[in-house]
Amino acid sequence: MQPETDHTARAAELLQKLREAIGQAVVGQTAVIDQVLIALAASGHVLLEGVPGLGKTLLVRALSRTMALNHSRIQFTPDLMPSDIVGYATLDAATREIRVTRGPVFTHLLLADEINRAPAKTQSALLEVMQEYQVTLEGQSMPLARPFMVLATQNPVETEGTYPLPEAQLDRFLFKIEMSYPSAAEEADVIRRATLNQAGDELPLAGVQALINERTVLNLQTLASRQRVDDAVVDYAVRIGRATREWPGISLGAGTRGALALVRGARAAALLDGRGFVTPDDVRRVALPALRHRVALSPDSILEGRNVDDLLTGVLDSVAAPRI
Repeated sequence: MQPETDHTARAAELLQKLREAIGQAVVGQTAVIDQVLIALAASGHVLLEGVPGLGKTLLVRALSRTMALNHSRIQFTPDLMPSDIVGYATLDAATREIRVTRGPVFTHLLLADEINRAPAKTQSALLEVMQEYQVTLEGQSMPLARPFMVLATQNPVETEGTYPLPEAQLDRFLFKIEMSYPSAAEEADVIRRATLNQAGDELPLAGVQALINERTVLNLQTLASRQRVDDAVVDYAVRIGRATREWPGISLGAGTRGALALVRGARAAALLDGRGFVTPDDVRRVALPALRHRVALSPDSILEGRNVDDLLTGVLDSVAAPRI
């Protein structure tokens, strides 16, 4: 038991160092940073939503700088084709053989910037990638390197020239994380950091150093997957997911992947806190990012201007947590 406890403590310490390193570039947004690290430890993908200028891309770039891993970025546009993402096959005129050119998804950390600007056909190219960690080209399945994580961004305000992500695509994201405006003090700190000895719009990433490598990330994910989860906690996650299907104001509740996301996220949240077991509070901690993209508001709720997080908070308050 002692070696396992030591591993958990070291993992929590490492995650704390990652949090501090990202904080060298990203001011405030503590909850957002924690949720991204939880998703990383849970081997899940993240959808970051917020208005322009809040630091979504900066956060992803800072995360990639803390890890000595391959990373790539795709700027989604209406004319982007699936082959621009996964790659394509061509006939080599000299050898008369099929030559496969791999796309930018063949990396460890993929930034899908403004993912909702590409049409559904292009968005669907990520379905196999995110779910099965492989790409099929010309009938040949090519596995991706592990670890692999997609961090996608989208603007919730501007709708012209955008294509809402289909439910099947949204369900592939472990978390949907919402970035809000910083406080006045944090915003002033952002301005100071972004302008101190810097010209133009260069991102303030000079102070972010690599802390972990591919093997370390995989070890973190393995340790998170081995966290002890009591049957009562699993039942709690299931009851929360099922309650969303009958809650007034929600027309479409969370499917089974919702409860899975709750448990996966809760395991990583416990690891972040240095514990080897999951509590109901861990489930509640990750409930909003794990479920807000898996439910749909009823027409009446939309007309009344109701917020999905408020409805989910009502669900959480209504489901009794077990005592373990």
